[in-house]
Amino acid sequence: MDARENTGNRLGDIEITDPKAMRALAHPVRLAILERLQRHGPATATQLSPQVGATPSVTSWHLRHLAGFGLVRDAEGGTDRRERRWEAVARGFRFQMPEDAEGASAARALGWEMFARAAELPERWATETEPRLEPAWRRVAKLADTRIVVSADELAAIDDAIEAVLAPYVMRDPAERPPETRDVRLLRYALPEAAEGSAEGPDA
Repeated sequence: MDARENTGNRLGDIEITDPKAMRALAHPVRLAILERLQRHGPATATQLSPQVGATPSVTSWHLRHLAGFGLVRDAEGGTDRRERRWEAVARGFRFQMPEDAEGASAARALGWEMFARAAELPERWATETEPRLEPAWRRVAKLADTRIVVSADELAAIDDAIEAVLAPYVMRDPAERPPETRDVRLLRYALPEAAEGSAEGPDA
């Protein structure tokens, strides 16, 4: 079973459309594995194990589960089956909220797990990283909480415009990066408010 519908978006993300794949990824160890492979490249279960908080055998099981949904695969050049090397199939992933109840529930579970995983990042950055930044990097670090009033189509257009700005930096060859570049984490949340008077719950 393959999680992908296409990878035609600007950022080269894998598009997850299968609710079963969403539920498979809605697990802290599997999310950690996929993130590690996407950021650091191919690795074995033994190499990933201490980074994702699972034993090598459990990590290997999760890798095979992810492979069953087309999210990871055997890395090129890996010939030793005793130390199988894995790689992510794409540099990132994305999914949309399906309209059917099963799909919406699966997407919601994955979204919650992603929120939980990202929740500690700002605090850890503020306490551990920001104090060690050089002044030039400290000046360009941003925290914004902006409220806008838009239609659903306008919000989609805003998201598309943001991706158009990011794409050249995401997709460029490492050899083309200027000197003194470093990793920067951009956390993007688009959180529409409920309509006034709406009493619908998450499963309505």
